[in-house]
Amino acid sequence: MQPTITRRHLLGTSLGLAAASVLTACGSGTPGEPAPTGSAPASDGATEAAAAVTIQFWHRTFTPVENDWYTGIIKQFNEAQTAVKVVGTEVPADAWDQKMKAAQAAGKAPDVYTHPGSIQDAVTAGQLHELDSVVPAEALAEIIDAAKPVSEKDGKYYAYPLLLEPQGVLFWNKDMMEAAGLDPEKGPKTWDELFGMCEKIKPTLQKGQYCISPAQDAVTFAWSSVGQQYNFAGHTALKDDWTGAAVEDPGYEALIAVYKKLWDNDYMPKQPLAAYVEGKDFGEKKVAFKISGSWMLSEIGSDYPDLLMKTGIGALPNSPDAGDRTATTLGNFKWVIDAKAKDPQAAGDFLSWAIAGDPALLVPFFVTTQFTKVPVRDSVQKAVASDEKAAKAPWVKVITDEIAPTAIPEPSYPWDVSVAVGTAIEAGMKGASPIPAALATATKSIQTVVDREGLAAKAPK
Repeated sequence: MQPTITRRHLLGTSLGLAAASVLTACGSGTPGEPAPTGSAPASDGATEAAAAVTIQFWHRTFTPVENDWYTGIIKQFNEAQTAVKVVGTEVPADAWDQKMKAAQAAGKAPDVYTHPGSIQDAVTAGQLHELDSVVPAEALAEIIDAAKPVSEKDGKYYAYPLLLEPQGVLFWNKDMMEAAGLDPEKGPKTWDELFGMCEKIKPTLQKGQYCISPAQDAVTFAWSSVGQQYNFAGHTALKDDWTGAAVEDPGYEALIAVYKKLWDNDYMPKQPLAAYVEGKDFGEKKVAFKISGSWMLSEIGSDYPDLLMKTGIGALPNSPDAGDRTATTLGNFKWVIDAKAKDPQAAGDFLSWAIAGDPALLVPFFVTTQFTKVPVRDSVQKAVASDEKAAKAPWVKVITDEIAPTAIPEPSYPWDVSVAVGTAIEAGMKGASPIPAALATATKSIQTVVDREGLAAKAPK
């Protein structure tokens, strides 16, 4: 199963977001949609406890405001009805894989849990319960087209998304741009424009400051560069029929070359100032540009509020011949039901109520995360956009209307394929290997995965 190495693995609780949450009153107001079918009020507490079906729900440790929302939605559901009792467990992000694998091996996996990335391997392994029989058809029909590739397989739904979020976005410090004589409202559209800006910014920097902070290591490149691979090459790492690698071509060479130029010209630091998923280096004004996911803006708004309105945001720079091809992938977090759930319908009732029901239940999640994530239902998008705070967040339209609609889904091929590409990018960028040789090594590594996993038989039709 593909390791869930995403920005959330690295986030943990390190961001220390201090944003005030509107969720402190969760459970004290109107609870949203009606209770699941079949629930009935109990005559007393003892009868209620005896009658309720208990559902275990696990989620990773996210940012504080997200954790508050998860706590609140469980509380509201439990207060809204008596048929199902949900017990929530927050699992530290860096312990998730080990804890989940141990639970699955012991036959004690939670009934419902959060799931990032591709569901292909989990479905193939028989780990997920299909949703079509336990979630209302109208709720499944609400999932927007952009979220369907991460939700369904072979015509059946196995996951219900909570959110989509671009994994590659360019941020810039408007004050630092202006100090270099650049237009603070306009980010670079191409890599050549970015290099030109770095040349003008570099003389204005103090010791310890750099033009840009991009991804820097193989594992981060593995997942964060997929959209850029598509932008430069017009395809991703495998041939269409999944019989072998497709990385030894000019597009991949050009992609690595732009990172090598950042490295060779000292536009970027030789040692990371912060993880790709964090905004600390940008917040402390150590870099003029930062490449990260859209989620970074919620950290800036919470930990560096004075910088929020001085932060520019736009799509990643394009390769010379990209045309209208995107340069980012859509990350996601979904809820799934375990294949061995003791009461799949009760699990489906909770999932349906919490994230597939009343849009009002979801609005606080997207508001308190600073509008940096994309809802997967039109009704929720409209509800979030109508919140009065949305008008004060000019980046909303950039993320929702300009970047997310064209972003490609995360790849469904095995994680080891992506790691091979990430390793080639790091090696070529740092000069540890000539770029063609790094890609040749990646080809060999990918072929090993293709043969070992029988990928030709699993290629998308």
